Amino acid sequence: MMSLFPFSEELVTGRLRFENPWWVTGRIEPHYSSMSPRLYKELFHPLVIDRSVRRAVILMGPRRVGKTVLLYHSIQALLDAGHDPQKIAFISIETPVYTNASPELLFNLCRKITGNTDPKEWFIFFDEIQYLKEWERHLKSLVDSFPETKFVVSGSAAAALKLKSTESGAGRFTEFMLPPLTFNEYIHLLGLQHLLRMTDLTGPGEFPIALDIRKLNEEFLNYINFGGYPEVIFSESIRTDPGRYIRSDIVDKVLLRDLPGLYGIKDVQELNSLFTMIAWNSGQEFSLEELSKRSGGVDKNTLKRYIEYLEAAFLVMKLLRTDNSAKRFKRMMQFKIYLTNPSLRSALFGPITATDDHIGAMVETAVLAQWMHSEQFHPWYARWPKGEVDLIGLSQNTFKPWWAGEIKWSNRYFERPSELTSLLSFCHTNNLRQALVSTIDKHGFKEVNGIRLNFIPAAIYAWTAGHNIIKGKSINTGITM
Repeated sequence: MMSLFPFSEELVTGRLRFENPWWVTGRIEPHYSSMSPRLYKELFHPLVIDRSVRRAVILMGPRRVGKTVLLYHSIQALLDAGHDPQKIAFISIETPVYTNASPELLFNLCRKITGNTDPKEWFIFFDEIQYLKEWERHLKSLVDSFPETKFVVSGSAAAALKLKSTESGAGRFTEFMLPPLTFNEYIHLLGLQHLLRMTDLTGPGEFPIALDIRKLNEEFLNYINFGGYPEVIFSESIRTDPGRYIRSDIVDKVLLRDLPGLYGIKDVQELNSLFTMIAWNSGQEFSLEELSKRSGGVDKNTLKRYIEYLEAAFLVMKLLRTDNSAKRFKRMMQFKIYLTNPSLRSALFGPITATDDHIGAMVETAVLAQWMHSEQFHPWYARWPKGEVDLIGLSQNTFKPWWAGEIKWSNRYFERPSELTSLLSFCHTNNLRQALVSTIDKHGFKEVNGIRLNFIPAAIYAWTAGHNIIKGKSINTGITM
């Protein structure tokens, strides 16, 4: 009788046993259990164990941010909670012996191997799901066929997963995006919490206190240069040449393989040139007209699609513009583009120093990167003929400003707050009584013409923003509501 698998069932069975050692030992491999979990596990694992809705969980995000490790740590949490280890299966779809094997066949074989033939109360983890053709159709079928089994999948082709999940998984998939490391996680994973004295952080104006701001800023600069990806911060050899690692494993595979394959992009060099230009100028304002001129006349509609592709791949994020009175523009002619993690720029062009000409833009990029996963706060920026404000918060209901801030890598404005003319003008125009301004190492309050300015070191602000997202709170803007 012909095997239903492309390879012998014995070979597939051996691989499944190898990938699921807890069927025998009750534990995940020490290689994974010895790693500190990412703090995002606190947000991800509740989705894994939630059986109140019949949905698969799709773990997506950029390459090399630790998705596979997060799956293993979630499996360990199930084991620690007393779940039957022989009803948990991890299957890496990219493994050659699984080529063209359907997920349902693999699930059936797991039940046969363990003797737990009843499909109820199983947890099935499919890693690198993008290697399965029409994965979204298979996954939807599994969710419908096995309502009491929880399916969790992950994949590195983030743009493809997002597109196909949206198209095919309505009501069947719950998406979870794992961003590059936040500064809060960077501090946590390196065991540097002693650099901060925690307050209760219960109010929107609460921030921790730096016990050694010089050392904290040193680590903040390391985070900007190397801190987006777990392997980089723990590997001395990778940190000596992060450009080769990040370019080959993160950037090139997305630009040269993921995006062209998904969207049929023919001129890969054109896309690569656009991304390189954005990386060098992260945080600057662009327009399609300007981008077309700077890219040698590339059609504006093509450029618009390229930016959408880069956003879908979680390589860049776009900030929309308003003006001094928070007017909503009918046509968005200008916008800012940021890298989703500042270490992408360092990888392409080399690390920067605290006095580099681009340090201000990279600090701003680092702060914006903390908000990638926030559902409560989607910042804008304001610009008008006589001024600009880096970040503002607009009410989703009224579109009126409720928060404003300037992200600076300078102590100048702490000493001369009246020079913040654009920020002060915006606050007066929109009846805001306070605003936030980041600094290098100064903190405190200054009042200018009835506006209370809260000065916070940029490193502390970045840490707090990431911390509050993990804890499921609103973003700490430094403004008392």
